[in-house]
Amino acid sequence: MILGGTLMLPGRGSAVRLARGTVEVKGSKIVAVCETDEWGTLDLGGEGCLICPGFIDTHLHLPQFDSIGIDGLELLEWLDRVIFPAEVRWEDPDYAGAMTERVLDQLAAFGTTSFAAYATVHHEATKRSLEVIAGRGLRAMVGQVLMDRHAPAELVRPARQLITEAAALVPSGRVEVAVTPRFAVSCTPELLAACGDLAQKTGWAVQTHLAETRPECRLIDELFDGTAYTAVYEQAGLLGPRSLLAHGIWLSEHERSLLAKTQSIIAHCPTANLFLEAGSHDRALLRQSGVRVSLGSDVAGGPDRSMVRVGRAMIETAKNRGAPPPLPAEAWWQITQGNAEILGWKEVGSLYAGTEADLLVIRPTAGWTDSPDPLGALLYGWDDRWLVKTLVDGQVVYAAAAE
Repeated sequence: MILGGTLMLPGRGSAVRLARGTVEVKGSKIVAVCETDEWGTLDLGGEGCLICPGFIDTHLHLPQFDSIGIDGLELLEWLDRVIFPAEVRWEDPDYAGAMTERVLDQLAAFGTTSFAAYATVHHEATKRSLEVIAGRGLRAMVGQVLMDRHAPAELVRPARQLITEAAALVPSGRVEVAVTPRFAVSCTPELLAACGDLAQKTGWAVQTHLAETRPECRLIDELFDGTAYTAVYEQAGLLGPRSLLAHGIWLSEHERSLLAKTQSIIAHCPTANLFLEAGSHDRALLRQSGVRVSLGSDVAGGPDRSMVRVGRAMIETAKNRGAPPPLPAEAWWQITQGNAEILGWKEVGSLYAGTEADLLVIRPTAGWTDSPDPLGALLYGWDDRWLVKTLVDGQVVYAAAAE
């Protein structure tokens, strides 16, 4: 299969660049990338098309996609009134499997081909969801949510049971398993410590939330006798190069230093921070402090399923803070190669020979090729209807209706 058009290629540093050329795919792999004006016969793409790596989302919640847009609530109230009732429905594994199928259809239609995700506390539902994702060929990281307090009775389990169930999950296909304590509010110190032990024994990544809102941070202070939020995770052995901590808004200088020292990752979720009025994430300060930062949609806290819009929100958040904003070339890099690299997924996120063929064919209807900044024109003019094909592992998994 030969795809041709304008290619989005790795640039210098944290940026992408554009060049005309072709991508050759055999089976599930990219076997050649050529910068050329001589395209020959193409199977996909053509003049005016952009060929781009699939988008990568480092933080989303699979059971929450039907809960987008329920507004006007602070985080903890939103969890109690909206999210926990939605997650209770995953008690039925068949429901969980069917919803996962629907979510994957939506992600494909928005160009997301790889992601890090939370399921629910339900073990059988998590297994079913993982099987569905693996069966669809996506690269993903998925975890059973672990909670033993501060949640409805239907969603709380004894710590020992949770760890036994989480340990029994099996990676499948391109899907990894992650140790996923929801956040320290809903986990006893015993559960957090057991999560740290499980991560160390298995080598699995850790997913959790950190310092999203001030009320949450005050509750952590009460529950853990004044121990700093980040230190709670450090004491449990949950910080490290494979620790993915969502939000990280309300952090002290010491906490930023601790995250940098342990090489932990903060998943910046700008659309969710705005929707839930959690606060304004200082990405520039975290990076200056040596903290690794990825980007996530945080559906349903974040109402946008499109990682392009999340990338734009990253820039707008920095502008609103008065910080030097990332350029569009960096936003495109972040939602592709940048997120892939930070998750350790060298096989995706870039157009290179030998990488997995997770690709997008995009046909913009607005003028962009003659713009002084084509990447900016694409980012700010983005229309999801421009996406005409999504390929996962070399197979077309989404085609626009007109195609």
